[in-house]
Amino acid sequence: MTPTVVQDASTLGFDAARLKNIDRWMETYVGEARFPGSSVLVARDGQIAHLACCGLRSIEDALPFETDTLVRIYSMTKPVTSLAVMMLAEKGLFHLDAPISDALPEFADSRALVDGATLVEQTEPAPVPTIHQLLTHTAGLTYGFNTSLLAGAYAEAGIDFEPGSGGLAARVRQVSEMPLSFQPGRQWEYSVAIDVLGLLVERVSGRPLDRFFQAEIFDPLGMGETSFSVADADIDRFASCYLRLEDDHLHLNDAAATTVYRAGEVSTLSGGGGLVSSLGNYFRFAEMLRRGGALDGARLVSPRTMAFMQRNHLPGDIASMGPGSFAEVPMDGVGFGIGGSVVLDPARMRVPGSVGDFSWGGMASTYFWIDPVERLTVIYFTQLIPSSAYPNRVQLKALVHAALTD
Repeated sequence: MTPTVVQDASTLGFDAARLKNIDRWMETYVGEARFPGSSVLVARDGQIAHLACCGLRSIEDALPFETDTLVRIYSMTKPVTSLAVMMLAEKGLFHLDAPISDALPEFADSRALVDGATLVEQTEPAPVPTIHQLLTHTAGLTYGFNTSLLAGAYAEAGIDFEPGSGGLAARVRQVSEMPLSFQPGRQWEYSVAIDVLGLLVERVSGRPLDRFFQAEIFDPLGMGETSFSVADADIDRFASCYLRLEDDHLHLNDAAATTVYRAGEVSTLSGGGGLVSSLGNYFRFAEMLRRGGALDGARLVSPRTMAFMQRNHLPGDIASMGPGSFAEVPMDGVGFGIGGSVVLDPARMRVPGSVGDFSWGGMASTYFWIDPVERLTVIYFTQLIPSSAYPNRVQLKALVHAALTD
């Protein structure tokens, strides 16, 4: 679904000439071979003020990156899964302070690394993490690419949720067999927690995660191009994914023609990073977030639930919550809600923005944010791993704010 109606930017409070700076910025990234290709959508009050694309979705086949190109959104899946959890919570099927073991008994015997541990065997008893702690990445889980002791153990054990990793329950059981990195609630560490919550959605709803998403989120929102896999008929629109290595060159990571995301080949439904989507589809999802849980007559959660999700659920910003961990956003002046980050202080973040901006990104450098003050929705797609390679997200945010005139 390609958004086609672009309004006169001046009627939406933008300087059209300044919005063109975004195009030049994108073309510079592509021209310097930092990104293969990219697309961007900037909207205000739900109306598109700017839509642009450049570069290639496949370098090898010289195919252009277009506004209807399908991409791996990776961790931009997390807001979708977090929303699913809140939809079930709204029905009274659990409360957020319930231990995760109520639904996933695999986690009943909980232990955490002792302070200063040098071996993963050095543990002590710990409370079972709550659903809320999993939603906010304060449960003590991790990712294999983090730098903690436990992250090394995850990497060594091969704990991941890649498309071909096998059934979700088996992957989550691996996680449950590991200790926690810290006592739940004490720190913030980016983690596979949302993948674990994907299994919670399955167990509580009685449906596979993909079917729950389709029936309860994608169909109501008209997101027919968002899925855990790519149909054969759509492979030509699917972007290849690239990796930046130490030589600073683009290396093919996953070619569209032979992708692990092809329909029928995906065995792991990753609620933390498994979805594929289009620019227009994710715009509809983000607009639903901005509008308080509803879009075009379809209400997914109440306005009060959505406002609750977009509040900071940490005692301070992410940076104040312990040792460094990877995050898809800057940590200074930024808190974390349910499904994404929340700007607490734009000055400490060191980029223009509004208090309450809600955002998240994905491993292949995709990004979205909604701004409740300026009434903005912005989606940016590319396909380069890792997302920390370049400061494109803060640069884009600065460019969008520089184009506002009212």
